[in-house]
Amino acid sequence: MIFSGDFLTLSEADPSMDLGAEMHSSDGRSFRYALAGGTSLVVGTLQQAQAEATDSQNLACAAAAIGATSVTTTTTLTVTANEFAGGWLIVSVTPGVGYQYRIRSHPAATAATLVLTLEDPIQVALTTTSRVDLVHNPYSSIIINPTTATSAPVGVAVNNVTNAQYGFIQIKGVATILADGASTVGTNVSASNATAGAVEPAVTAQAAIGVAITGVASTEYGAFLIWLP
Repeated sequence: MIFSGDFLTLSEADPSMDLGAEMHSSDGRSFRYALAGGTSLVVGTLQQAQAEATDSQNLACAAAAIGATSVTTTTTLTVTANEFAGGWLIVSVTPGVGYQYRIRSHPAATAATLVLTLEDPIQVALTTTSRVDLVHNPYSSIIINPTTATSAPVGVAVNNVTNAQYGFIQIKGVATILADGASTVGTNVSASNATAGAVEPAVTAQAAIGVAITGVASTEYGAFLIWLP
C-alpha cells in the first residue's frame, strides 16, 4: 500500500500494526514496521534483527497431532511472556521437518517447559523425536548492526525511533547510510565489520546491502540503492 511520507516520522509506544508490515512511498521506497530495542534508532544507520537465541534451538517437544494449535517443549528454557510472539516455530528434525508455524502467544518461563500457541494448525504430526527452533520476529527489538554479525540486517533507520517504541525502517530504494570507507559510484556495499551501523565496499563474507548510486566519502552519509527482504 502506498502512503504519504507522514508515516516515516512515527514513534509510538503501542503497536498499531503487525511487526514487519510493509509500506511503500510514492517515490519507490519500501519500509517495514519494527520495534526498537537496545537503544533508540539513529537516522542513517543500518539495523539488525535481535541477536540469535541459540538456547531456543534444537528443542525437544511433546507429541502434537495434525490439527493441534499448540506445541509444548520438553526442553526447559527461560523466556519473557510473548517474547517469540509474531515469530516462528520451525521444525528442524523429523517428523514434521521443514514446516514453519507462526507463534501467536506463550507465557513466561524460567528454566521450565513452554507451551506455544500457534496461528495455524500442525500439518504433520510431531513426536518426541522431533526437534524445533524458536525464531524471533526479525523486526522485534531491532539493534544497530554490530561489527560482528549476530543475526541479519533488516533495514535502515529513517527516524530516531525511541527505544522500546515502534516505527518504520527502510528496506528498499534510495537510502542515506553511514559509509565506512569510501564507496565508489556503481559498486556493491556490505554491512561494515568495523563501524556499527555503517556500510563498506563489498566483502563477500558480509551481508550484501546494495549499490552506491553516488560516490560517498568515508565517515560521511551518502546515497545507496538498497534491497533487503
